[in-house]
Amino acid sequence: MNALLELLRSAKAAAPRLATLSEAEKNRALFSMADALDAATGSILSANAEDLHAVQGTMNDVMQDRLRLTPERIAGMSAGIRAVAALPDPVGKLIARTERSNGLVIEKVRVPMGVVAIIYESRPNVTSDAVALALKSGNVCVLRGGKEAFRSSCAILKALQAGLISVGLPPEFVNIVPDTSRESAGELMRAVGVVDLLIPRGGAGLISACVEQAKVPCIQTGTGICHIYVDADADSEMALNVIENAKTSRPSVCNAMEVCLVHRDIAGSFLPKLQKRLTDDRIAKGKPPVELRCDAAAQKIIGGVPAAERDFDTEFLNYILAVKVVSDTQEAIRHIEAHSTHHSDAIITENRSNADLFAAVVDSAAVYVNASTRFTDGGEFGLGCEIGISTQKLHARGPMGLEELTTYKYVIHGSGQIR
Repeated sequence: MNALLELLRSAKAAAPRLATLSEAEKNRALFSMADALDAATGSILSANAEDLHAVQGTMNDVMQDRLRLTPERIAGMSAGIRAVAALPDPVGKLIARTERSNGLVIEKVRVPMGVVAIIYESRPNVTSDAVALALKSGNVCVLRGGKEAFRSSCAILKALQAGLISVGLPPEFVNIVPDTSRESAGELMRAVGVVDLLIPRGGAGLISACVEQAKVPCIQTGTGICHIYVDADADSEMALNVIENAKTSRPSVCNAMEVCLVHRDIAGSFLPKLQKRLTDDRIAKGKPPVELRCDAAAQKIIGGVPAAERDFDTEFLNYILAVKVVSDTQEAIRHIEAHSTHHSDAIITENRSNADLFAAVVDSAAVYVNASTRFTDGGEFGLGCEIGISTQKLHARGPMGLEELTTYKYVIHGSGQIR
């Protein structure tokens, strides 16, 4: 038996015990895991330093920021675990109850998925987020991290398992695949009868591979080609503030803005302000400037790099922004429909009719009016943290928290009824 198959069978065997833990028992475990994570900060940082050293010369600075851990980020991870502990337990929640004329009482009740597998790339904080959400929702998790963050992820998981052991629970509740090969990812995709839900978190290649090849149930999580449309009736200062935040606060994440659409009636006055804010002002402050890749209409106003057609279909994850001038809200909506990954899209406007139209018609998991796309996040949505952001419509959409890691079953109470 290979190591991964043995791990999966061990995880499956542990699932019934975890599914029957009380909320108090799960919370006690989560607090212990958070404490263990804090205590292991030094060893986690050492492992992360090795990961960072290994990618020098092969990974750009923005992507290294996704990989990098600091004492503050580790403290944020443990705070996220405690935040999950404070949330209501979805397991056992009564969704609906019906009493039939024959006396049968039919209850619809939330239950765990069972074994949840997560394939992710170079963000080691996903390790603790996934573990916390899986455990609170009663699921055993199997993590398959990327090679760039493998040392960091293993160090984090070791600390979390120590937290479980310290409260008398089996470490098999949380697991990490011992290698990062394509073969191990493929085995998870084919683990029918063992893996109950597969969640990929990473780039377009990973997500499409899982969606196309997985034989187990799979959630399509999002690459984020996120748009902000600046309407003719926008407050320009608000728009500049929102765009700078959405593009530059952390450009390497999926909720970062990648495309700016500007109404033609204000393009002449707004685009020079945008160029100044994202390039000149940032250079003056010693910050990385944003490269503007402009369509023909925008180029006539501010120059910039000519945008290729593929630039409007690219998740840059860097200080690059595609810019296009549109004739009205309808054209903005049509462009988003054609190019969006249905993750997060926004309109900046003081026109209520345009805002309502945009919110009603744009078919994305999160649609914003006068706010940054960077809020599409489990913590910001009050979910504690997230296990992924789903861009599909079944069975979950948007940031996935505790309820999205459960399914339901019907429990029927009778007194001898026959049909």
